[in-house]
Amino acid sequence: MSTASAPRPIDVRAPRFVGGYTFVIAIVALFLALLRPVEATIGARATSPEFLLLLVLWASFAAGTFFGNGAHPFAAFFRAVIRPRLGPGEVEDPRPPRFALLIGFVLTTAGLALHLLGVPAGLAVSAGFVVVASFLQAFAGFCLGCQIYLALTRARIIRPTTPIAD
Repeated sequence: MSTASAPRPIDVRAPRFVGGYTFVIAIVALFLALLRPVEATIGARATSPEFLLLLVLWASFAAGTFFGNGAHPFAAFFRAVIRPRLGPGEVEDPRPPRFALLIGFVLTTAGLALHLLGVPAGLAVSAGFVVVASFLQAFAGFCLGCQIYLALTRARIIRPTTPIAD
C-alpha cells in the first residue's frame, strides 16, 4: 500500500489576493461586453478589449489549473512581493482553490468561445459568473469553487489521494 503525501499547503491570503485582481479584470471585461455591440467579424471579436481581458484571465486560470496554484501569475506576484511583507500566515490545502481555478478556466473558455462564435451575451455571462465568484473570494473570503470541491468530495464524486479535513 503506497501512501500519497499531502500537497504542499498554500497561504490562505493568496486566493483572496488573486480574487481581487480577478475581480477588477473581470468587471472591466463585463462592462465592456455589456456596453459594446458584438463585432461583425471573427477577427474584430478576437481583438476586442473585452475578449482580450477575458483571455488574460483564461491564461491565468489555465496556468493555475494545469501547473498548480503557484503558477497563477497573480499568486506568484503575491508570493514574491506581498507575502514577504506580511509575514507568515495560516495555510490551507491547495486542492480546493485549484479546483476553483479549473471552474474559472471552464467559464472563461466558454465565454471566449461563445464570443468568437458571435453569441451576443456569451462573454458577458461568463464574465458575470467570474465577477460574482471573485468578488465573494476577495471581499468575503468565501471561495465558491472551493465549496463546490468540498461538496463533490463529500459526495465521493471527487476522490482526493489524501484525506481532506472536514
